[in-house]
Amino acid sequence: MGIVEILGIAGSVSLLSGWRLYLSIVATGLAMQWGAIPLPDHLASLQVLASPWVIGIAGVAAITEFFADKVAWLDSIWDTVHTLIRPVGGALLALAIVDPSDPATQVIAFILGGGGALLAHGGKAGARAVINTSPEPVTNVAMSAAEDVATAGLLYAAYEYPYAAGAIALALLGLSIWLLMLARRVIRRIFNAGKFNAGKKAPPAV
Repeated sequence: MGIVEILGIAGSVSLLSGWRLYLSIVATGLAMQWGAIPLPDHLASLQVLASPWVIGIAGVAAITEFFADKVAWLDSIWDTVHTLIRPVGGALLALAIVDPSDPATQVIAFILGGGGALLAHGGKAGARAVINTSPEPVTNVAMSAAEDVATAGLLYAAYEYPYAAGAIALALLGLSIWLLMLARRVIRRIFNAGKFNAGKKAPPAV
């Protein structure tokens, strides 16, 4: 496996950690236990994720996140709490994936992994905050379920087809940036509409 494939996997995992950190840990650990992800020797440090203790603790956290993420505004509170946790987790996962004998690559992976997870987290949190302005709960639940399926599927695809991991990482990066820009535009529109309505209702000066 070449450096491009390794960095592609690290990028994909860190970006997906910005959406579902605990699910990323559980899915990776289970795939290792079941042999769905045959890791080369230099990725053996990731085998710690296959520990029953790690999978169990991360599984409890993933179940908690699964339900919390489908309740309007509770999901935004959960995202706020994880603003630091997800980037650190993404950075550590990326660090564990790259070759430990190359310190320069490890530093790059740690920085980019943390930055990618933070970017994905920001896009997710912003999009969900916008969705929460709608009174109906269906969109919020559908978006959360889509994140669950996409995280598990793309994580498996990145490990199973490492040559495509770079493309997956780039697609996730583009999606995260688009979500951030979309949330920014919608929030600005809501804020401007609120100021306009407040101005219309202001009493005349005497």
